[in-house]
Amino acid sequence: MIWIPITIAAAALQVARNAAQRSVMGGAGPWGATLVRFLFGLPFAIVFAGIAFLVTKDPQANLTARFWLGAVAGAGLQMAATAALLVAMQRSSFALGTAMQQSGLPFALVWGALLFGDRITALQWAGGLVATAGLAALSWPRGAVTLKRGAVLAGLASGAMFALSANCFRQASLTFDPSHLAYSAFVTVMVVQAIQSAVLTSILLVRNPDAVVAVLAAWRKSLGAGFCGAAASGLWFTAMALSPVGPVRAVGVVEMPMAALAGRRLFAERLSLFQLVAGAVTAVGVVMAALG
Repeated sequence: MIWIPITIAAAALQVARNAAQRSVMGGAGPWGATLVRFLFGLPFAIVFAGIAFLVTKDPQANLTARFWLGAVAGAGLQMAATAALLVAMQRSSFALGTAMQQSGLPFALVWGALLFGDRITALQWAGGLVATAGLAALSWPRGAVTLKRGAVLAGLASGAMFALSANCFRQASLTFDPSHLAYSAFVTVMVVQAIQSAVLTSILLVRNPDAVVAVLAAWRKSLGAGFCGAAASGLWFTAMALSPVGPVRAVGVVEMPMAALAGRRLFAERLSLFQLVAGAVTAVGVVMAALG
């Protein structure tokens, strides 16, 4: 059950990374802020992988086709999922896109069970669905909502691809060194972030070089986001190597109350009664998934 505290630590670091990325968003735009996660996380990912190698007894390196398929496919799917999420937000709203992204949690359970043979208990299935309902209610925009077909399809595609990419990362981590899962996870993070940094930097240099300039100019702020992002990814990958992705994603929604607390402390944001109830429902789903 050690994957549970590892997941909670990963969620906390992810909240810190998102807060740091938010400060870079203004000048670099959404894709520039996404590049921060990969480009400035890569040096830390290399350091973390090096430390894991040094402290691991008799580390192995199984650079098989299965490892590269998982790493490359996961990296590509994660970037495509980010693009789909941005499209959903552009065609509807930020809040609505965020709500539809929550479909990634049940998709993670489905992909794990159907494609990768994960054994998911009935309680974990129920917990994942309850947590998804709570998250969707929590992030669903207030007031009048216009649902456009393109936005819905993009939002669901985003959730499906985020979930599939997480399962690909799990397979890569399990392949590299099955005997030392933490070491294997941090090496997988390093490889994945190297792929994503190279691809996204190349694309932005061609299509939006100003975003790259803005990211590099904000290097002091970006370093904090890079550190938190690399550490969070390493812990996420470790948790997903120890447990199927669906339950990890379900427990990982503790990020939501952490983000709400940060918003209240830093930005004087307050939650409504409806949001508190939705948060409580989400918490019930998390407990069910963890105990399952």
